[in-house]
Amino acid sequence: MKKNYSVSESPVILLRPSPGWVALKLNELWDYKELLYFLIWRDVKVRYKQTVLGAGWAIIQPFFTMVVFSLFFGKLAKMPSDGIPYPIFSYAALVPWTFFTNGLNKASNSLVSNANLIKKVYFPRLCIPIASVLSGVFDFLLSFTVLIAMMFYYNLTPTINIVWLPCLLLLALCASLSVSLWLSAMNVQFRDVRYIVPFIIQFWMFATPIVYPSSLLPEPWRTVYGINPMVGVVEGFRWALLGTTTAPGSIIIVSSLVTFLLLVSGAFYFRRMEKSFADVA
Repeated sequence: MKKNYSVSESPVILLRPSPGWVALKLNELWDYKELLYFLIWRDVKVRYKQTVLGAGWAIIQPFFTMVVFSLFFGKLAKMPSDGIPYPIFSYAALVPWTFFTNGLNKASNSLVSNANLIKKVYFPRLCIPIASVLSGVFDFLLSFTVLIAMMFYYNLTPTINIVWLPCLLLLALCASLSVSLWLSAMNVQFRDVRYIVPFIIQFWMFATPIVYPSSLLPEPWRTVYGINPMVGVVEGFRWALLGTTTAPGSIIIVSSLVTFLLLVSGAFYFRRMEKSFADVA
């Protein structure tokens, strides 16, 4: 028999902000996994809603950037490319780079754009930037199919190192999320962040070996260069897919350590600041 509760008998849950630094409570993300799934699906649908080319934009952006880079840096500047045809050399870097920047762009502004949702109901706020970054996996898969087609065109066979590709994609995802956690939490307090992000991405691109190989640097500076997390990702993608001769082992180790530190510190900073999101966003 169904029992009817009166208002006085209904359970009352009080939510109070925790003072100071708090635990990450990552188990809450699992409890709200359905919400995370729908946020990801919503972001994918909204991105291409009412567009003529739809998901084709996921391919157009990195492909035409590759064409421009090949003309100016490959043909005119004669930039070295580790013995790989320059178009596929640059495109293999642009695929993970575009995934990284799209996630960073969307996630850094995700809390402000979802202010109405944050003010109405309680859920782990970490779901919002995580969903923004994860929704980029769909675009990554589309642009990756073009990379595979280019490898067939240039008669390049993937090496056995391709088994490391999921780990490299995970590293790119963690790198994007780690920076996004810092910037999204800061963006709630300081709206200047939305204007700073494009400058950060522009500077970061030229600090990443997309149009040039990291082999131009001698050791130990090449390993130090891995402090930029995307250096390990980009060089790892080329090594795993195109079989470039220089295995980026030490670079990937440094990039992974930096990414881990950024991710953990960013998650704690996000949790510390989230108690003020509903008031300020």
